[in-house]
Amino acid sequence: MSTKTKRDLDGLEARRRKGMRLLGQGISQAEVARQCGVSRVSASRWEQQRKAAGINAWKRRPLGRRPKLTPAQQQNLERALEQGAQAHGFLNDLWTLPRVATLIERQSGVPLHPGHVWRLLDRVGWSPQRPSGRAVQRGEGAIARWKKHTWPALKKSP
Repeated sequence: MSTKTKRDLDGLEARRRKGMRLLGQGISQAEVARQCGVSRVSASRWEQQRKAAGINAWKRRPLGRRPKLTPAQQQNLERALEQGAQAHGFLNDLWTLPRVATLIERQSGVPLHPGHVWRLLDRVGWSPQRPSGRAVQRGEGAIARWKKHTWPALKKSP
């Protein structure tokens, strides 16, 4: 059984920053590797990054996959959600994941699987809605009478 250890990303970034500063001062890669406690391969990679990206090469990149929607597209989605589902051609004002996925594809041309739309909704501060499953035309009185009179007559007795 393996246990995951959390990486000290800030510590790694500080070590990279120190190494690149030393490389910028003309210190050899071998000495930088020794002072920072990394391999010579890492020091060599830092030197290449420093030459290619300049002074900000030590900064860490964001983790994970880039979002499919830009911030502007996310704002447009929020405004569209606030308008309501009926304003976008749906039968009632209920936002379900498939409806939001359809709306996103209509607005931005980005196809998203409905099963993944909830992450995007969470990011913009919304939650999916689920129908309650009860009809608006439901007659509570008729249901109560049926349970009291009809059901006992239909039910088999021992």
